[in-house]
Amino acid sequence: MELYLDTANLEEIREIAAWGVLSGVTTNPTLVAKEFAARGGQLSREGLEAHLRAICEAVEGPVSAEVTALDAEGMVAEGRRLAAIHPQIVVKLPTTEEGLKACKRLTAEGVRVNMTLVFSANQALLAARAGAAYLSPFLGRVDDISWDGGEVLREIVEMIQVQDLSAKVIAASIRHPRHVTEAALLGADIATLPHAVFKQLLKHPLTDIGLARFLADWERVRP
Repeated sequence: MELYLDTANLEEIREIAAWGVLSGVTTNPTLVAKEFAARGGQLSREGLEAHLRAICEAVEGPVSAEVTALDAEGMVAEGRRLAAIHPQIVVKLPTTEEGLKACKRLTAEGVRVNMTLVFSANQALLAARAGAAYLSPFLGRVDDISWDGGEVLREIVEMIQVQDLSAKVIAASIRHPRHVTEAALLGADIATLPHAVFKQLLKHPLTDIGLARFLADWERVRP
């Protein structure tokens, strides 16, 4: 399973990329707006394009950039602009009727599409049939309404395999390390994680204790 970082923060991307485990990045309007607000900058088309270009240069792999239009015509126009920024850009569309229309048109033009806000296997099936390269089911948000996000992911992964569809499944809305383990065991192609969860994956008290013990033993015997 590949690991993506779900952020628009360049420092976070560069940090995790240096670990040698990062295969891509996903962003969304909330993450981009948060990043510009934190820097005190004004969000403009030119600023957004420059920022997305910088993200693409910081990571080797796909970078999902989401449209904000709600109608198919607007999504297609915005998707074309985003895809033109850099070859690594994947256009992110919502799983709605208008999103499906836009997905079909953009994929016919050779633009890779990530259909987001997927909450059921049926939505995933529609998105895959519309030509999406990636499907993003949201584990955490399904859990939030007392459903089983892992079960939804399992159905989607199994359906893609049984139907022999080409779309890759991105486990999204990852809240904690257990979600990552669950996604890997269920066969997700990709999991996209917040920076904090990436850091949590590496932490274990026994690792810290073991390292401290090794160093203490070495200090006692070294010349």
